[in-house]
Amino acid sequence: MPWTTAQLGTSVRILSRLVPLSYFLHMLSGLNHLTIAVLDLDRSVNFYCSLLGFRLHATWRSGAYLSLAELWLCLSVDPSRNSQLAPDYTHYALSVAEDKFDIFRDQLSNQGLVEWRENRSEGKSFYFLDPDGHKLEVHVGDLDSRLAQCRLLPYENMRFFD
Repeated sequence: MPWTTAQLGTSVRILSRLVPLSYFLHMLSGLNHLTIAVLDLDRSVNFYCSLLGFRLHATWRSGAYLSLAELWLCLSVDPSRNSQLAPDYTHYALSVAEDKFDIFRDQLSNQGLVEWRENRSEGKSFYFLDPDGHKLEVHVGDLDSRLAQCRLLPYENMRFFD
């Protein structure tokens, strides 16, 4: 269960020393890597490299390291991977330039990929599944463009903090 600042107070005790909670506030610097479970390593490497343009860095019996721009992706063979489509909205979105979106989406569609959702938000998006049922999205836009659109048409009970 996550702790709230009210539960922690303004300090936490670490190894019998009282440390101000503010000490922990800016320690993280970003997303380090993403690891996804796959059933067939060769199939997944081919999908991510040949179809989506990831760069292959290393492979071993049960995994592979790939990258796309600053994203480090680890494919990890896991026979317990359940490829059934989860009912929730959890997914991984990849960026594409607006002038490349239609061509890229058409290339993906021509490969017979399963589209798991229609776009209902700001910016062009194509939602599809990888070979192991991971939900992916190719999206035009960024946080700034999304927030600008939300300021025009806010979601129910939406608040902004900047």
